[in-house]
Amino acid sequence: MTSPAHLAPRGAAVLVLEDGRAFHGDAYGATGQTVGEAVFSTGMTGYQETLTDPSYHRQVVVMTAPHVGNTGVNDEDDESRKIWVAGYVVRDPALRPSNWRSQRSLEDDLREQGVVGISGIDTRALTRHLRERGAMRVGIFSGDQAEQPVAQLASTVQQAPLMAGAALAAEVTTSEAYVVPAVGEKRFTVAALDLGIKAMTPALLAQQGIEVHVLPASSTFEQVRAVGEDGPDGVFFSNGPGDPSTADAEVAVLRQVLDARIPFFGICFGNQLLGRALGFGTYKLKYGHRGINQPVMDRTTGKVEVTAHNHGFAVDAPLDGEVTAPADAEGSAYGRVRVSHVCLNDDVVEGLECLDLPAYSVQYHPEAAAGPHDAGYLFDRFVELMSSNEKGTHA
Repeated sequence: MTSPAHLAPRGAAVLVLEDGRAFHGDAYGATGQTVGEAVFSTGMTGYQETLTDPSYHRQVVVMTAPHVGNTGVNDEDDESRKIWVAGYVVRDPALRPSNWRSQRSLEDDLREQGVVGISGIDTRALTRHLRERGAMRVGIFSGDQAEQPVAQLASTVQQAPLMAGAALAAEVTTSEAYVVPAVGEKRFTVAALDLGIKAMTPALLAQQGIEVHVLPASSTFEQVRAVGEDGPDGVFFSNGPGDPSTADAEVAVLRQVLDARIPFFGICFGNQLLGRALGFGTYKLKYGHRGINQPVMDRTTGKVEVTAHNHGFAVDAPLDGEVTAPADAEGSAYGRVRVSHVCLNDDVVEGLECLDLPAYSVQYHPEAAAGPHDAGYLFDRFVELMSSNEKGTHA
């Protein structure tokens, strides 16, 4: 009798960081080699949503939770059409899934989609190394590849492209526009630029009575403006991978949205692009924020939220007080701006609010699938913003 694939003996695998440190373990998922940026996720649950989040494109994800795969995978919880991570690192993979919703094992999905992983290594030591040295390039090698000298494998890793300077939205966006209908009575029409959107985001917008038109990342302002019978009631920019400093075309479209005073809401990558549109810079974090347990203060209410994050870049804006957004090259000025949310771990900007325009954004994921729902009110704020703009009551 043949054993199931997830119970078969595992071959050797090795993980090699660009600084030469190596971790030897067992193959997990597909056999072969992969390279990418090593990052760690602190989520105890939600591995299926993490794997299918396009924001993890070209990243090798290290899970800090020791046991992964316990609940298997299903066909309902995917956030996109495929697994996007470049590689996957776990300490103790489940021998078999145990959950009433499970349809197959996690390793079956990894293997079927060609995702190379490694198990049986000290993920705590690896995470501490990344916290001290910062996110860096990494390779996972299994099968015949694992037999090569570590120095040779490290050379392969060092030739991999850096995340800084990477323009990746075009690689993960939808190829064609599509519509997510409003649930119940339709109240608003929104144009959503897909920079790596997660399926739960338009689903939650739809629950607010919003008809969501999801557009490719390359869409022009004219194409955004053409959404709906009389143009969109609002514009949304999604999360996504890569360096925001490369997204000049998307920033130009966003400035046209602001010039037209169309209500705007952005999350994650969209927050970084709003920062750039307002004249602020962006920078790469040492090791980023990834997981579903990040504390953020909403400065407009003083409340602390537990939030879901996935970002390696941040906006460089003054934390305290109101500032006037610098004029852009064409002379457009966007008035007063303030940092609306801040991370309590390291004071990173987690949200921006325009005081003279109907626009705001947050750096984290209010759709939080899987994760806490503390930030779900941000979708309500978008509805309020569009309602106020419709009535002409926005400042």
